[in-house]
Amino acid sequence: MTNSVIKKLLLPCCLLLAAAGNAQKPAGNGTVRISKEVLKDKIRGGWAGQTIGVTFGGPYEFRYNGTFIQDYQPLVWHDDYLKKTMTDQPGLYDDIYMDLTFVDILERVGFDAPVDSFANSFARAGFDLWFANQAARYNILNGVKAPASGQPAHNLHADAIDYQIEADYSGLMNPGMPNSASEINDKIGHIMNYGDGWYGGVYVGAMYSIAFTSGDVNFVVTEALKTIPQKSEFYQCISDVIKWHKKYPTDWKATWFELQKKWADDKVCPQGVFVPFNIDAKINAAYVVLGLLYGNGDFTKTLEIATRAGQDADCNPSTAGGVLGTIKGYAAIPAKWKAGLTAIEDMNFSYTTLSLNGVNALSYKHALTMIEKNGGSVEADAVVIKTQKPATVRFEESFPGIYPTAKPSLRNKDANGLTLDIDGTGFCVLGRAVKKKRDGDDYVFEADIFVDGVKTETAKFPTAFRTRRHELFWNLKLPKGKHTIRIVVNNPSPDFDLKADEYVVYGDKPVSGITE
Repeated sequence: MTNSVIKKLLLPCCLLLAAAGNAQKPAGNGTVRISKEVLKDKIRGGWAGQTIGVTFGGPYEFRYNGTFIQDYQPLVWHDDYLKKTMTDQPGLYDDIYMDLTFVDILERVGFDAPVDSFANSFARAGFDLWFANQAARYNILNGVKAPASGQPAHNLHADAIDYQIEADYSGLMNPGMPNSASEINDKIGHIMNYGDGWYGGVYVGAMYSIAFTSGDVNFVVTEALKTIPQKSEFYQCISDVIKWHKKYPTDWKATWFELQKKWADDKVCPQGVFVPFNIDAKINAAYVVLGLLYGNGDFTKTLEIATRAGQDADCNPSTAGGVLGTIKGYAAIPAKWKAGLTAIEDMNFSYTTLSLNGVNALSYKHALTMIEKNGGSVEADAVVIKTQKPATVRFEESFPGIYPTAKPSLRNKDANGLTLDIDGTGFCVLGRAVKKKRDGDDYVFEADIFVDGVKTETAKFPTAFRTRRHELFWNLKLPKGKHTIRIVVNNPSPDFDLKADEYVVYGDKPVSGITE
């Protein structure tokens, strides 16, 4: 056996040992010295972990809502899975192509790029989006600039998971510097989220950042939570997971049931009202932490628990896999999970010009810049990081004192002339603009909403899925009492429909029991 062969066989072991030991050794007061090879390996592990996790969980996304996937149900994985999914289901990778959009702007425009550069880039991109991201895209394309595009007044999904699944890049470019990651997340995360939705991104960015300087999953999870205000529901939810893990250290399902009892309701997102579906950031972040804590450093177990927990079962193992991939490094990810990576590492993600290898290189480059920018140094074969103690970001709350009270069906009703009588403090009408001929041109409806006879808004409703308005109309700040809502379409067309499916009524206190 030649020396070169021996070196190739030993390299993964050496990297693993370096990642576990080298990253922990302080170079001085408040500093950590990491070899460049370990830094690269951890960044590569973070991006690989995300990609593996979202691919693994893809078939189960929102198919298990309000329940978990039973142990006796096998979860599928094979060597060709990554390439097949990348080729056949490119839209699955919204976790990653949104990250790449922001990484690309940081590279092309610079770290001081204005928020509009990031906002306009994803708003005009060719990929599909949903919930807070889509609401923000619509806002930006229709003149509501960031950060207003993510604020509750303009975005009914401010607390949704969106930026939580997109903030990975911020931690990967800020090794050991969670506060620096939070600064970036303040700017970019508010494009589409606010409050608990924004905290999801801050927390994920902090976990990735701390993952470079600690090999202890428990420490990473708990230390990162210091970035979140304690009076927020996001903090309280994740703190509960940590507490219940200590109470039930070997039974993740016991903690899952505790979460279901206390945190599984979705009070504002109209698609999640009174049904098991929940795209809220905090409950899905709880499933990420569930996977990390009960996985206890085991890559397979971590992905499996984060997936079996249900709800956003592709995004959650993606985040858990990315954080653990950063903690352990690429070399330590089990071979069965990496078997298909070589075939896709140079494939650009849909609607982007970046591949895994491309973003690995950019994140490494950006990490070196941020290390120096934050008082560290770059040596010939190593970096010295001036580590940061996590600082708590400011408190925000998206929808205080708002509770759903009713959700009547409208059964695909024509929205033009639709009149609704409600009793409450707010409403949301769900529906869609559609073309009657699938192969026909798209169309943009324009409609007015009248509340108690007064026009309060004029909105556009594209039939094109990419630029659609996520809901028809909503208003959560009405005076308490009875109101009449009426929709009037200004430009009806015989070739297109504006349909209403159902509506949600909101009040200032929860309603329980039997109502008439």
